[in-house]
Amino acid sequence: GTRAQDGPSSIGQSRLPSTGKRTSLHPMRLASPLLLLVAAAGPTCAFKWMNNIKMPTMVDIRNKRVAEQLFGDKKLVVITGTSSGLGRKTARALLRTGKYHVVGAVRDLDKMAVIAEIDEFDKSLFTPMELELNSFESVQKFCDQLTEWKAAKPIDRLICNAAVYQPSLPYAKWSVDGHEQQMQINFLSHFLLISKLLPDLAKAPDPRCILVGSVTGNDNTVGGGGVYPIADLKQLEGLKLGAKNPISMFDGYNFIGAKAYKDSKLCLMMLSNILHDKYNKQTGIAFSSIYPGCIAESPLFREKRPWFRKYFPIFMKFITGGFVGEEEAGMRLFQVAHDPRCAKSGVYWSWNGGPREGRGDVALEQDGQILGGGGAGGGWDSIYENDQSDKVLDTERSAALFKYSTIITGAMWPAANQPKSPCPTLVVVGAMTDFVNAKEEAKRMQPNPGMVGGSTIMGGIGKAADTLVGGTAGRVLRLAQRKLLGEVPDEAKSGSFQTEKGLEASAPKKSRLRRLFSRLRRGRKSSNDAESKLARAQSELETKLATALAAELDGVATNQLAVNEASAERSSIPTEARMLEVLADYNATKTAALVA
Repeated sequence: GTRAQDGPSSIGQSRLPSTGKRTSLHPMRLASPLLLLVAAAGPTCAFKWMNNIKMPTMVDIRNKRVAEQLFGDKKLVVITGTSSGLGRKTARALLRTGKYHVVGAVRDLDKMAVIAEIDEFDKSLFTPMELELNSFESVQKFCDQLTEWKAAKPIDRLICNAAVYQPSLPYAKWSVDGHEQQMQINFLSHFLLISKLLPDLAKAPDPRCILVGSVTGNDNTVGGGGVYPIADLKQLEGLKLGAKNPISMFDGYNFIGAKAYKDSKLCLMMLSNILHDKYNKQTGIAFSSIYPGCIAESPLFREKRPWFRKYFPIFMKFITGGFVGEEEAGMRLFQVAHDPRCAKSGVYWSWNGGPREGRGDVALEQDGQILGGGGAGGGWDSIYENDQSDKVLDTERSAALFKYSTIITGAMWPAANQPKSPCPTLVVVGAMTDFVNAKEEAKRMQPNPGMVGGSTIMGGIGKAADTLVGGTAGRVLRLAQRKLLGEVPDEAKSGSFQTEKGLEASAPKKSRLRRLFSRLRRGRKSSNDAESKLARAQSELETKLATALAAELDGVATNQLAVNEASAERSSIPTEARMLEVLADYNATKTAALVA
């Protein structure tokens, strides 16, 4: 019953849960890691503070006042599964610091009220809310209720802890939505929950999203890779088909309860990594997973047979040394939510126990001293960044898991974009650039030999956009670009794969600037000048055609005369017929030329 470590709010002192004694750390040894964390956070949050810049409304002002009255300077933490086991002890540790307001997301509010009374939760700092992870609709209702209740207060910590373990039955039990219960409660509903709360979580100054993993989902250990069944999603055939009754397993094969649990923990650890890759830099949220140790006496094993519940804790305590009590496991999860060192993203946290305690904060760097995680003892400073298995680090399978889980849950994820500066000048320039780029790209998509992507409709869009801009912004930008970049070098026109015809086609043409000035000068001339020019052109064309006709007719006549003299015939019929053909060709040519 000792008070939770207010230290490690002051990280210079820490209390070992097993002994209660304190270890002192020199301030200078702590300064370097903290300074590195601050330096690393700088580029990440460069424009983050600008994301929420907007003119406040009366509703915004009211919500802010309500949030200040409710929470003061307390951080807001949301934990799933606070009515028993690991979540219960973690909530207790957070509340005892007096620095957090905890929302306990539970399915049984009556049971939660009894637990809160037994553990003497500070009711002014603890708010239970109903959340049935067996139902996606319940997740949606919980998020709506939470958003309305907390007003303008952002969420500082989201801890996805709740889980069920159903290893005994030879058949699957189904959720409200028709999915295998372990996969929905442990993974899919938490997946949806994170997507709903992510935008609000990003508004906090030091946000963290913590997913409780397991050694059983990490097959590079004895606990995860040495005990059948082993977590393995294979090619996600079951998930791709919806993972809905009667499809019980994400890998698409037959149901095994213990494997479904392990697969769900593997999914959570993979999710932590892909969320880190997609959202850490642009939101500042630290995504991490943890393994607090084997809590062999946890209610998690309530569906195991009595003999197992009796002897399994003994086996873990005296044979493997991997046993951890609920109290100590709760302190470990509390540490990841509280310790400044755990603000790092993309990490799988574990603890070394037993005789390796008291090594100081250098345990984070000294990999040679790390022999394996999970055992009891070790205290605050036994935390370290554990290795993840190849399956957890499989980025392609993680991307597929994210994609199909999004489809199944209906999750709406924010775009994974970097924060943009709200500077008006940059916004205007960016909009113009995007328009010109889209127009040019659309023109590039016009049908041509070798083009196999997209639709031919894009070519029409390009033409329409080209007509719209005319000789305005797009032309000015291209002119400026051409003047700045200069002419295309000859080397670029004479590649080894360039044909002679291509070279002729790519020969330098009259510059666009000169053509523009020519058009401007032509536009200033009167309509009379244009008509006069057209008349002269027609006259010149008729003269040329008449000359050509005379030459053609003379040639026909001369040729026919020579033929007649040779054959001693004086008939003029062939000559007249040929002249009529030439005259018909002349009229057709003249008409076409004048139209052109």
